[in-house]
Amino acid sequence: MTSMRDIKQRIANVSSTEQIIRAMDMVASTKLQKARKQLEGVRPIYNELRRTVEEIGSHEVAETNIFYEKREVKNSLYIILTSDRGLSGSYNANITEKALQHMNQGKNEKILIVGSKGNEFFKKRDKNIIRTIIDIADAQAYYGAESLSKWLTELYLSGEVEEVFIAFTHFENVLNHVPKVEQLLPIAAGAEKILDSNEKTYEPDMNTFIDHVIPLYLHMNLFRAFSESHTSEQAARMVNMDAAGKNASDLIKELTSMYNRKRQAAITQELSEIVGSANTLNKGGIHDS
Repeated sequence: MTSMRDIKQRIANVSSTEQIIRAMDMVASTKLQKARKQLEGVRPIYNELRRTVEEIGSHEVAETNIFYEKREVKNSLYIILTSDRGLSGSYNANITEKALQHMNQGKNEKILIVGSKGNEFFKKRDKNIIRTIIDIADAQAYYGAESLSKWLTELYLSGEVEEVFIAFTHFENVLNHVPKVEQLLPIAAGAEKILDSNEKTYEPDMNTFIDHVIPLYLHMNLFRAFSESHTSEQAARMVNMDAAGKNASDLIKELTSMYNRKRQAAITQELSEIVGSANTLNKGGIHDS
């Protein structure tokens, strides 16, 4: 049977853990607020750029541009965004499983992993990881996305890969984060074809305009995906820490109740022994007289 001393030690240990959990909850909450502001800033820019490149893709001349042209696919590049740290519930498991399901199509995959958790997951499954990026500082995410967009563009233009996908977690609200896999290249055209003679004029010409706008679009697309994932990660960690804190509080209450019952039982036993000893002494005194 657990002693009162052991219960008291467990209460102290859980209380210490609860303090750490509460601190981590506050840190995640603060980071979530900053991440949401960043996400709210980048979403409108990305949406407008996406509308522009899809509109361009609806022109007949864009069909032969390398960024829009459909090619026979032999190699696919997957950029998968995960976290460097755990304690975020099912956040990493959801996005890695989503990406893995999308890969099972008989193609040769080349994988770029952002985050150590994703690297561990795909290493165990012997996937072709060609690059891993870990410990990206929040302040460097914008420039990191720009560098990454240039790197994947070089792979695509050189013919090392014929299509590029990005796997990230879309932030809807604090409790809802949706894993997604979206195609970056080639870019999907709009639903309706636009006759070049009846539309806007692009200076100096369509292909030159495409060559300038696509790098910016890819940069902002990657930065937006990182912002979505980073916000989802902090939200998942905050919710997870909040649940862990409540569990710790419940455990402390349960242990405290157990300690009080044992303490009461011990006091009752001591009183019974004292009363019993007093009765014995009284009986002995009467007999002697």
